[in-house]
Amino acid sequence: MLTKIRKVKFEQERKNPLYNVVMECPEGKQLYVRFDYTYKTKNFWPLEVNYNKKNYGAKLAWYTNEVENMTVAAFLEKIANKINKKYEFELKQH
Repeated sequence: MLTKIRKVKFEQERKNPLYNVVMECPEGKQLYVRFDYTYKTKNFWPLEVNYNKKNYGAKLAWYTNEVENMTVAAFLEKIANKINKKYEFELKQH
């Protein structure tokens, strides 16, 4: 993964865990992603995306395809796994 995590706000006490992550991109730009894990669908979903202070709504595929060469789901899962490990948080198994 080329993007590096810089700041994290993690809300694990919610119904679905919520992640707010500020990352540094390879070209020195900043990527902010707010996403959650939805237990019902067993997927990570982007809720808000800002790249270099431009709002992209919940669209993240353009970045993950062009820069990271992976799917949105794989990208968010990698980020969440690092955060979950740091906070010693495990997703509930239903």
